[in-house]
Amino acid sequence: MGFNHKANSCSMLQLFLLTCSCSCFLLGFCTAIDTLRVNESIQDHETLVSNEQKFKLGFFSPVDSSYRYVGVMYNLPVMTVIWVANRDTPLNDSNGKIEISGDGNLVVLDGKRELIWSSNLSISVVSSSAQLLDTGNLVLRDNSNGRTLWESFEHASDSFVATMKLGTNLNINTNKRNILTSWRSPSDPAPGRFTFTIEPLEIPESFIWNGSYPYWRSGPWNGQIFSGLPNMKSFYKHGLDLVNDSPGNAYLTFTHLNSSIEIYYVLNSSGVLQEKVWSDEKGDWNVTRLSLATDCELYGRCGPFGICNAKGKPICNCFPGFVPRSEEEWDAANWTSGCVRKTPLLCEEGNSAKEDGFLKLKKVKLPYHLKWSPTFIEECRGQCLNNCSCIAYAYDAGIGCMLWSESLIDVQQFSSGGADLYIRLANSELGNKKDQKAIIISTTVLSFFIILLCVYFMWKFSLKYRGKMDTGYPTEKILKDDVKFEELPLFKFEILSNATDNFNLINKLGQGGFGPVYKGKLLNGQAIAVKRLATSSNQGVEEFMNEVEVISKLQHRNLVRLLGCCVESDEKMLVYEYMPNGSLDAYLFGSDKKEFLDWHQRVMIIEGICRGLLYLHRDSRLRIIHRDLKPSNILLDEELNPKISDFGTARIFGGKEDQANTIRVVGTYGYMAPEYALEGRFSEKSDVYSFGVLLLEIVSGKRNTRFYDDEQGQSLIAYAWKLWNEENVVKLMDQVLYDPKMKTEVMRYAHVGLLCVQEKAKSRPNISTVLSMLSSEIVELPRPTQPAFLVSCSASETESSKRSASKCSVNGVTLTIGVGR
Repeated sequence: MGFNHKANSCSMLQLFLLTCSCSCFLLGFCTAIDTLRVNESIQDHETLVSNEQKFKLGFFSPVDSSYRYVGVMYNLPVMTVIWVANRDTPLNDSNGKIEISGDGNLVVLDGKRELIWSSNLSISVVSSSAQLLDTGNLVLRDNSNGRTLWESFEHASDSFVATMKLGTNLNINTNKRNILTSWRSPSDPAPGRFTFTIEPLEIPESFIWNGSYPYWRSGPWNGQIFSGLPNMKSFYKHGLDLVNDSPGNAYLTFTHLNSSIEIYYVLNSSGVLQEKVWSDEKGDWNVTRLSLATDCELYGRCGPFGICNAKGKPICNCFPGFVPRSEEEWDAANWTSGCVRKTPLLCEEGNSAKEDGFLKLKKVKLPYHLKWSPTFIEECRGQCLNNCSCIAYAYDAGIGCMLWSESLIDVQQFSSGGADLYIRLANSELGNKKDQKAIIISTTVLSFFIILLCVYFMWKFSLKYRGKMDTGYPTEKILKDDVKFEELPLFKFEILSNATDNFNLINKLGQGGFGPVYKGKLLNGQAIAVKRLATSSNQGVEEFMNEVEVISKLQHRNLVRLLGCCVESDEKMLVYEYMPNGSLDAYLFGSDKKEFLDWHQRVMIIEGICRGLLYLHRDSRLRIIHRDLKPSNILLDEELNPKISDFGTARIFGGKEDQANTIRVVGTYGYMAPEYALEGRFSEKSDVYSFGVLLLEIVSGKRNTRFYDDEQGQSLIAYAWKLWNEENVVKLMDQVLYDPKMKTEVMRYAHVGLLCVQEKAKSRPNISTVLSMLSSEIVELPRPTQPAFLVSCSASETESSKRSASKCSVNGVTLTIGVGR
């Protein structure tokens, strides 16, 4: 027994020495595995692990990417990166190394020992070492005195972990900011367009920014919580705290109140701040959205003096005592211009005989641009009332008195939480007099009769105006009774003729199914585009009136704006804002302009079209199906922002309608969904199909209706499907764009395009889901099923296709066809 015991002890000792020597071999040194010293290196297949094995430092490749990056990760079964060194400079192979350089910097080198990334110390150090702490902080120290030279926690990526400090110190000697910056995409750690910051205002707040524009705001910090987060409790769940110990200096941090729980926060590539808590039970992270859970959380959703209620319909309303600045935009669900006062404040008019008063708004997210005042609650109201520039006040026990003198913006109504806001109103708007009700009733009745008289005389004048124009030509009686034509400016024929130099061919921009389009300039210098109905047009009065009725009620940055129309004698014209860069097809399929459409620009165009469709389908007060979405109907402004145009064939849906039938199929073959082309059935999914075709065209730079793959005569859709099945869909990318770094994003966009052109309408995603897929908010995409229209026809077959509605065409002209069902 004694011999066996000694043998076992010897074996254990040998095993220990072997393990140590293996560790020495793998890392190149025999010290603690959490520290990297001079003359030591970490190669691609090796890692540095913190003392308690919570975190590791090493090389990794993001999902769907072959590039190699150096990062700090949780030491968990699921790859979870919290910090990346070489965000902008990925390695192309696995020959990289992490070392301490001769000047004391922590560096990443490629296989040729060229510098990829450095900690970039301001001074050289003779001897330094890097240690990965159990907090996830990678620290570089001076070995001579133990002083910290650099740490990853002061150079945050997209993640916020315990003990890290996010914030701003505007001290003249430091002027430092530590912020979160999103990844460009789930496959690309390069800095994205979203950032999370702590703003050291009088009362600090946190913001998410989209570039330089506010995207989300937390509301002011009251010492325990951000008041604009109604679900946030004292110290939140895990010791969240904001320190504001001097002017211009504020930072946010948190501690683990329960050491058995792994938790961190991340700003994802879509601009959403997420809380992630590790679950041993499911072996993955539980994810909760902390920002942008509703549309109301978008910064300034309802504009100045508007209040957003996620449970309301519509979600935006004006403050009591205020009305929309633009009724037309408000009715079109475009609330960004906000509201204005109905009654001026007495203080503004210099009248001190009567006091203005305050109306209490309960449980709201306090607006931006507050001013703090060191007064008690009893004095707060009086301080605001005695200052004519003060338009609102609030009091919070943790903050004190808050005053506002600028437009009240980014206010949200909560069902619980929030704070009480007191807004300043004219005395007459407060409704605190006994005879107020009688005055309102009598005024309302009198106003009603006055309005009736005004409407009657306006109607009579409108009839007279329409019956005879200044030019002396009789007007055609073509206007529908249900079209509020008087809401749209009427241009005289003479004005438009002069603006276009008598419709000179030099000013002709193009020709569509409706007729020619001319560039013009009004006397005030405004550039316009005039669409003139041709006498030979296969689109006539119905399409003209349809476009007037539909687009005059829409307002969105990705829809072309209708400025007015002209109806005189046989002339019917529509006047639009001028788009200096013409239509998308000229850039996409014209070799001389393709160079202007790099991948980033194409992504912006795709997303812009998608947002325009989302507005038509879901966000406007009307539900509209475009029915003729194609590159020539996408116009580009001076910054190449896309705007959807040509609503002559669009259809308005009722509130509960989700699809309709027609025996008059209109649109363009190659972009028409199969159920619409063959059966006359159209819905939102018809536009989704057209968008899918358009998306594939933008990715490839080739027309669907004029694409041929060698001798096989395939359509672009069929070719994309073939590449998908061969797992080579990246080959679809336009050759002028080719860049390996774009591979993952191109594959995702092509994938989404194929999901949009699936044969069955019910299989296609709706446009809001498409937008989430494109932005990678939906990470895992379903596998597409076979698309429709896999067979192409020759040009000679086009005419017969008009009659038979066969499954193939190369015709790019808008068609109006009667199809039997």
